[in-house]
Amino acid sequence: MTPSDSLFHNALARCPLVAILRGVRPDEVCDIGDALVEAGFAMIEVPLNSPDPLDSIARLAGRYGPDVLIGAGTVLRVTQVAAVAAAGGRLIVSPNVDAAVIRASVAAGLVSLPGYFTPTEAFVALDAGAHGLKLFPAEAASPAVLRAQRAVLPATTPMFAVGGVGIDNLAIWMAAGAQGAGLGSGLYKPGLTASEVAQRARAYVAAIPLRD
Repeated sequence: MTPSDSLFHNALARCPLVAILRGVRPDEVCDIGDALVEAGFAMIEVPLNSPDPLDSIARLAGRYGPDVLIGAGTVLRVTQVAAVAAAGGRLIVSPNVDAAVIRASVAAGLVSLPGYFTPTEAFVALDAGAHGLKLFPAEAASPAVLRAQRAVLPATTPMFAVGGVGIDNLAIWMAAGAQGAGLGSGLYKPGLTASEVAQRARAYVAAIPLRD
């Protein structure tokens, strides 16, 4: 198992939820991050279409070190992978399957978590070295779709449902075969205070089904 594999699986074992902080600002990101980590989160994503995202990633990475898997979302180009790595990020999340981005992430020792929608896309991502897959947008599919895909994809592949996953349906998605979920506006959106995020984060962690 590579260091990136270990980081990913350790974080996943601690908490199977990825916090997506789209729109977060560098001046507030550590307060938001503290709220998430105190609630139990071990994976935080700052989408690259946020204000000064590399600054936010650097602040979070410097604050938590190897204890929390910090990285970027909406990563679309190979050059962005290098920029995230330089900022201290170790997680590369994309909304799509781009084999070059996946390979660059793996070559840099980063965790690759691309978004897919069809089995064809899923297998292309895995062939390129992806550490896990995110069904995106999950709200355009269904738990039944994920269950069917789960039957043909490698059983050891970590699968995340992203898009439309809330406290009320998290357990349903995980029962269908998702190992975890990515949480966006239901957890954080610009304007929320750290205390408001903390309350939402605790509610999401409480909704995680018990695992064997």
